[in-house]
Amino acid sequence: MEDSAYDAEKIQVLEGLEAVRKRPSMYIGSTDFHGLHHLVYEVVDNSIDEAMAGFCTTINVYLNEDGSVTVDDDGRGIPIGMHKKYKQDALELVLTKLHSGGKFDRKTYKVSGGLHGVGLSVVNALSEWLEVRVKRQGKVHLQRYERGLPTGPVKVEGEAPGSGTNVRFKADSQIFETVEFSFETLSSRMREIAFLNKGLRISISDVKSNQSNAYKFDGGIVEYVQFINRSKTSLHEKPIYINVEKDGLTVEIGMQYTDSYQESIHTFANNINTTEGGTHLVGFRAALTRTVNDYAKKYGYMKGNGEALSGEDVREGLTAILSVKLPEPQFEGQTKTKLGNSEVRGIVESAVGEKLFEYLEENPKVAQACISKAILASQAREAARKARELTRRKGLLDVGNLPGKLSDCTEKDPSRCELFLVEGDSAGGSAKQARDRTFQAVLPLRGKILNVEKARLDRMLKNAEIRTIITALGTGIESELNADSARYHRVCIMTDGDVDGAHIRTLLLTFFFRYMRPLIDRGYIYIAQPPLYRVKKGKAERYVYSDRELAEAVEELGEGVDIQRYKGLGEMNPEQLRVTTMDPSLRILKRVTIEDAVEADELFSVLMGDAVEPRRMFIHDHAKEVEFLDV
Repeated sequence: MEDSAYDAEKIQVLEGLEAVRKRPSMYIGSTDFHGLHHLVYEVVDNSIDEAMAGFCTTINVYLNEDGSVTVDDDGRGIPIGMHKKYKQDALELVLTKLHSGGKFDRKTYKVSGGLHGVGLSVVNALSEWLEVRVKRQGKVHLQRYERGLPTGPVKVEGEAPGSGTNVRFKADSQIFETVEFSFETLSSRMREIAFLNKGLRISISDVKSNQSNAYKFDGGIVEYVQFINRSKTSLHEKPIYINVEKDGLTVEIGMQYTDSYQESIHTFANNINTTEGGTHLVGFRAALTRTVNDYAKKYGYMKGNGEALSGEDVREGLTAILSVKLPEPQFEGQTKTKLGNSEVRGIVESAVGEKLFEYLEENPKVAQACISKAILASQAREAARKARELTRRKGLLDVGNLPGKLSDCTEKDPSRCELFLVEGDSAGGSAKQARDRTFQAVLPLRGKILNVEKARLDRMLKNAEIRTIITALGTGIESELNADSARYHRVCIMTDGDVDGAHIRTLLLTFFFRYMRPLIDRGYIYIAQPPLYRVKKGKAERYVYSDRELAEAVEELGEGVDIQRYKGLGEMNPEQLRVTTMDPSLRILKRVTIEDAVEADELFSVLMGDAVEPRRMFIHDHAKEVEFLDV
């Protein structure tokens, strides 16, 4: 039957910025914590474009007391004046029209991060209010907007020397789940930008917490590599640096080998962190593998008809920053996490191949250290292959032969299934009784798993607990890992609240970060939050998760309260464990995310690596942050 109510009048056209407010996730990825901070990045990107064009030397970011954010630069300032075609002031045009701006004319910006031309207009649309001040030709021009609409025309506020743009905005609480900005998250991004733009000064200040950081790196990405490796032992003192310009594309690479067993490669296109890689990464990897093999063969490192070194071999222990700047980048999706320009691969590949081979020939001692490392990695990879085959023959990595101590769930849809990795058999017994067996599986772990930061894959596969985890998850490991085959889409690390529990949790997180990173990226890894105390008075009972909550509960319940401290999960009976930690309607779970891969990489190296001094400094610097110390 034809629906007579569905006619031409039902077709809607969202005018101007109305479309952005209606579907914000299409423009900034999400309306959660990540989307909120994306607003700041969009404004800063405009200032960075001015810096890359050679007109901006300083950017200042302020987190204001009223919850707003200010981004100030000393660039040329957004153009002011009536646009002949649109009969509208150029400033208002940039702030209210999607796909407006100076980024489409290659004469104005040779390279740009804000290619889509939606940056400032989207920030304006998603702000409760926004004020923009532009310094040009000795005057300060001001315009204010509320939820994307101008409250009046552009006006002259006063006189001022120099030039630049000052944008202050307050994110709209009607749009975002939270409007509270993280100083740490923004600060790490500002540091990243400063590394990628040699000589640019970026500062960030938080008025409320009285925190501030200023960044300026004259060494650029070479300093970036050294920063990442400061807690590792490098195989050569100075990072290898490559800088090539070809066909309007700039390729900049800093790389240094360490004694680590993991690779740490971070890629950027026009200052945007391409976390999913893209054509520039493909080109770099191909050139690196070929060049190292060519050099090794030419100078007799590969004896006889020995098998060529694989990509994994030559990247073991490598820290690299790959930054490309190009006129018209093609990103996959508005959030720009993967570069798609096909021509970039060939340019990066030829640049790396030529310059890296030259460097190795001119620095034979560095070449020897790097190739010797790769040869050892190749030997270990062969040993790991044999270890895999052996464990498979014994059925130890066979998903069809699940570990005996795994209490599996009856649900077969992975998206509905949860796996609890539990510390110890005692807590495992309580968890098995507390769980909902239809969708919750429990795997007790005996003792502490191997510290994978200090072990190669071949040694790791000999560890019974790690093999058990790999088998239970069903994903395979490292290069063979397939996240689509994960048997559970929620893997919950559940350990005691004492020092040993924290250590086991860190060991497991190190394992997932180094060898099962895709599971973290997909949001499959969680940390359970068992309570620290039970506070009871009469029939009133409350579970609390910190010393601060304990003080509040005691004050509220008054005198004569009974306080029970849970040092371990095994001290809880199954019912208590269920209602506090495992019942989806009552529990608290923290999803493990990677806001800053560089910071995470460095942190795991500090906490779990061989170097003692960086770990001592970390403990010293963060000692005051500890709320509870079990001694």
